[in-house]
Amino acid sequence: MSTLFAPPAPALSIGPLRLEVPVVLAPMAGITNTAFRRLCREYGAGLYVSEMITSRALVERTPESMRLIRHHESETPRSIQLYGVDPKTVAEAVRMLVAEDRADHIDLNFGCPVPKVTRKGGGAALPWKIGLFREIVEGAVQAAGPLPLTVKMRKGIDSDHLTYLEAGRVAEGAGVSAIALHARTAAEFYSGTADWSAIAKLKQTVTSVPVLGNGDIWSAADAVRMVDETGCDGVVVGRGCLGRPWLFGDLAAAFSQSRWSSSPRSGRIETTPTAQPTLGEVAQAFRRHAELLVEFFDDDENRACRDIRKHVAWYFKGYPVGGELRAALAQASSLAEIDELLGRLDGDEPYPGADAEGQRGRAGTPKKPALPERWLDSRELQETHRAELTEAELDTSGG
Repeated sequence: MSTLFAPPAPALSIGPLRLEVPVVLAPMAGITNTAFRRLCREYGAGLYVSEMITSRALVERTPESMRLIRHHESETPRSIQLYGVDPKTVAEAVRMLVAEDRADHIDLNFGCPVPKVTRKGGGAALPWKIGLFREIVEGAVQAAGPLPLTVKMRKGIDSDHLTYLEAGRVAEGAGVSAIALHARTAAEFYSGTADWSAIAKLKQTVTSVPVLGNGDIWSAADAVRMVDETGCDGVVVGRGCLGRPWLFGDLAAAFSQSRWSSSPRSGRIETTPTAQPTLGEVAQAFRRHAELLVEFFDDDENRACRDIRKHVAWYFKGYPVGGELRAALAQASSLAEIDELLGRLDGDEPYPGADAEGQRGRAGTPKKPALPERWLDSRELQETHRAELTEAELDTSGG
């Protein structure tokens, strides 16, 4: 294995939390439930954040929101991401989590680019209304008390309406414990190449709390390179771990102090993945994921098997698994069916190299963000937009 060239990276401290490696699992709707978080933990250390929870639904204690904030006893620290547009509701949701001891870390989502959220002023559109952003973050930090509260955001709405530097200064002043930046605008969605230079600019702007970088981390080498190039304090990994929970083992190894070269920063990252699973090992991870989903869905095998269908292509990317077998796995309704289908695979098939690496998940294409009418006319919130913001609380899709 080649040597990694980069400066030593200390463990990441987020308020009182000290992580063994500076790695955070990004919240992903429909993905980062308890089952997937537990699976990733089995491969490596880090901070594993829940799916995005709507603050209004949490305050109203809807059955689904209460189920989504559950953590397995093995999960520590417990991390929950909240989404909200009303300062009072967000603060109330934070107070509830603290009072009922349901989390060790809370993150606020200001990065969702999904049109049904941004068209109502939520997600990545919200920091444009800087006064509202300040109100939400200040109220949430106060409600959190000693619990570390962080924010995750994007560069802005589009290249003409960037918000991240001002929002970063506001969040830092409000007392957040860390700030994560997905280095794309809402208009870019997940397309193109993430602008890592924006992470470097935010790191230069925000100096008293950690800055975490997010975007285009497909391998441990990418993570090390991001830290090296931007000076960020840690990384947030999203789509890169889809179907690859062992990526967290690679990340832990890459950030291990003993593996850093003592050479000065060279600008070169040369590494191969530590984990190069055979097809049999991939099948075992897939089966383990399905098993954990059954537990997550209260022993409902059919529902668990429906949920894991979207993971089939990600797990077996690059491996010689025919379309017919992939389709069958995506139609299985029980663990017994999954076992029978996985038994047809040649478990000795080796890791396929580059074919199994790289981008996963849909990138989408750049498009004009959907926004409330006349949203960009002013940085301050207009009364006509308040009703639309209330409707935004009803959506639970995140990104």
